[in-house]
Amino acid sequence: MKLKISPKNVLLVLLTVASMAVLILSFTACGKEAGPPGSRIAFYSNPDGNNEIYVMDADGTNLTQLTDNGAWNVAPAWSPDGSKIVFSSSAPGYLNICVINSDGTGMINLTNTAATDGDPDWSPDGSKIAFSSERDGNPEIYVMDADGANQTRLTDNDANDYVPIWSPDGSKIAYHSDADDDFEIYVMDADGANQVQLTANDAMDLSPAWSPDGSQIIFSSERDGNFEIYVMDADGANQTRLTDNSTRDIKVDWSAENNRIVFVSDRDGNSEIYSMNPDGSDPKRLTDNDADDFWPAWSR
Repeated sequence: MKLKISPKNVLLVLLTVASMAVLILSFTACGKEAGPPGSRIAFYSNPDGNNEIYVMDADGTNLTQLTDNGAWNVAPAWSPDGSKIVFSSSAPGYLNICVINSDGTGMINLTNTAATDGDPDWSPDGSKIAFSSERDGNPEIYVMDADGANQTRLTDNDANDYVPIWSPDGSKIAYHSDADDDFEIYVMDADGANQVQLTANDAMDLSPAWSPDGSQIIFSSERDGNFEIYVMDADGANQTRLTDNSTRDIKVDWSAENNRIVFVSDRDGNSEIYSMNPDGSDPKRLTDNDADDFWPAWSR
């Protein structure tokens, strides 16, 4: 299988490659919490040596593997109605955008390029999918119809733009970019206009996610020495640290009910999925195994 991954793809190197090296001994759910009724979390993990897509309940129970194809399956995101999951997979030969039913059936690919397509996110109305792609030489943000049609480039610069995330009302897209030399959080209109930088420091700020009401954005930052979870107003004001430990806390998402934030942490030795209150209190471990669990995404 020929898998092309550019050395410039810093996000995938930082957030994904490390997870391929660890094999699982067992899968066990723990750290139970009162999750939103019916809410589920998708993520990827490497229990058999390949990165596969899994789903579990919000308290870590009812773990289900959705993909099993020997490929690299990463970066899941739910459709607004919870019936499908979009993700990036090397099953087509290169990392392309694919979609699968939430029960694991009916996998199809939406993009078909000899480049890296990743970081997909579904628009709130279900009509569009934003993603990053290297098809034009460097990672840029693109958008397409939910069936893969009308693939359109939104950013056009010499930087590396990754992880587009729709605002709850669908009017804006947050993302991270190294247009300012290091990775910072940006936001733009859904058509790519009015690109605004929200963070500015000498460290990396990565992987934004919107609060359900669109008033705040959570993200991970290494500004204080290691990656921790921060929150800020949607205009970049009032940047506040939520986690504080000696290991990395990264890749966050906010529950639609606004009562929990899910994230990845190495605090117990390897990458596991945790949740906490929006103010950073009451952290709960949701996965507990010898694999690396990554890229948690709440159902909407």
